[in-house]
Amino acid sequence: MSYEIVWTYEVGQAQRDAFERAYGPDGDWARLFARAEGFLEVVLLADAEVPGRYLTIDRWRDETSFDRFMAEHGEDYAALDDALAGVSGRGTRLGGFVRG
Repeated sequence: MSYEIVWTYEVGQAQRDAFERAYGPDGDWARLFARAEGFLEVVLLADAEVPGRYLTIDRWRDETSFDRFMAEHGEDYAALDDALAGVSGRGTRLGGFVRG
């Protein structure tokens, strides 16, 4: 079982390379999440039909692991979110999902 947080983004052409670096499996978010026990991986998917549309999936062992990460690193999370606001465009959280 895992807990997976799914986001969608619409990213302008000029920001796409920076977005893919920051939100990819070795990017800024993955490095931040890797500080916590229970983090599994970040998955970045680019829409094959709509340029600039992406999904990210933040994979955690369970929801408790993510909650613990936020309790311990919430300020760092907020700071990185603010720092990448110009790169990520408008992100929409689709939800937290459990994989059985």
